[in-house]
Amino acid sequence: MGATGATGNALLHSLLALGAPVRALTRTPDRPIPGTAGTRQPVDVRYADANDPHSLHTAFKGADQLFLAMANSPEQVVLETRVIDIAAHAGIEHVVKISAPAAEPDSPVAISRGHHAVEEHLRARGLTHTILRPYAFMQNLLRLAPTVAQGVVLGTAGDSPFNHIDCRDIGDVAAAALTRPHVAGGTYSLTGPEAVSHPEIASRIGALIGHRIRYVNLTPEELRDNLVHHAHMPTWLAHHVTEIQQLAVTRPETPDSTVTDILGRPPRTLDAFLREHRAVFGGQGAG
Repeated sequence: MGATGATGNALLHSLLALGAPVRALTRTPDRPIPGTAGTRQPVDVRYADANDPHSLHTAFKGADQLFLAMANSPEQVVLETRVIDIAAHAGIEHVVKISAPAAEPDSPVAISRGHHAVEEHLRARGLTHTILRPYAFMQNLLRLAPTVAQGVVLGTAGDSPFNHIDCRDIGDVAAAALTRPHVAGGTYSLTGPEAVSHPEIASRIGALIGHRIRYVNLTPEELRDNLVHHAHMPTWLAHHVTEIQQLAVTRPETPDSTVTDILGRPPRTLDAFLREHRAVFGGQGAG
């Protein structure tokens, strides 16, 4: 599920590269799946919507493993537990779920409390399950482009470092969990090779595009208001962003070796990601 999302699409590419049989589920099956044009292996694309139980029953028929990644939302627990119940009924034997750090019943991050509830539901259903808990997606840094164009990066975590990870590395780990039995069944925290603060990210973007970018530290309330009124985020999502940033303040983040241990190679670096997307921030093409 989530074949058009950043992580699900990365996984799709990883599975195609391995030659693994894969079914891509999407709410818009008539639209091309990003990056699959011209692939040697045909992609079985099916309609599936978590709000449409019949579509899930149909889409899961004949499959034995499920990758479950859904966009964070206030309805996530209801939707993901529904998907899990239907998957179990359809004969799915193994679920790889994208979860979140601090997925605990008393987590200070509301979305993480929801992920904990879904994880518990998976355990209660008795399905074999692999839990992936990636930290901040490097791809989300592209959302900084509008403020970078104004010469600033906004945040509320001060100098606290963040574990960023490229979604393509998450996809590769998910592919390993789906194709290598000894990886399946674990719970894995996933990070990139270094933890980097927002001031340092601002500095690196500035050096890359040749303009000074300032980091401006706001209070959580100021950041939430800015995200709602200027970035036009839903209120719940603005709360989530500030909660995640405050979590990095109260629980200092450090990288781990899980990606390297599973894949046998180091994870992609932040500098490489920024160079690849330099044009998004106003640079002259990709490096």
